[in-house]
Amino acid sequence: MRRYSRQELFAPIGRVGQERLRGSRVLVVGCGALGSALAETMVRAGVGRLTVVDRDLVESSNLQRQSLFAEDDAARARPKAVAAEARLRSVNSEVEVQGILADVDAPTATRLVGDADVVLDGTDNFETRYVVNDVCLQAGVPWVYGACVAAHGTALAIRPGTTPCLRCVLGERPAA
Repeated sequence: MRRYSRQELFAPIGRVGQERLRGSRVLVVGCGALGSALAETMVRAGVGRLTVVDRDLVESSNLQRQSLFAEDDAARARPKAVAAEARLRSVNSEVEVQGILADVDAPTATRLVGDADVVLDGTDNFETRYVVNDVCLQAGVPWVYGACVAAHGTALAIRPGTTPCLRCVLGERPAA
């Protein structure tokens, strides 16, 4: 059995879709609870290249909800991007994974977004989301806004030039 045989049997993906996944470049911004799930799902799905970017360190309070990290990561206060890269490579060695320890500001986002086919939002603040929104719009790169608070979640797929952007939907940046 081929690793992706079940996805290839699933009509909306099929062999053609799996090849598209294999050739795709995905950027996940933020490696918290949502970002961990997004990154792991992309690696298991067989994307060609995954870049994860986060500025934080793993803490023990992360372990109950951030599936990419283990107790040793928290004990060593490993950067999330470094720990995520190691874990994701162990999940699927066929995927090129790069972890980047950085704060996502406009210059960093511009550099990273320009090399992605799609951006997935795993952030925890609107300042970074608005930076991602603006850079993705300028670069013409689709992105998916996602947020989870307590037991509630929301998502919005943004396709520059086709759908409203995050700033279009929310207006001014909400308070923290």
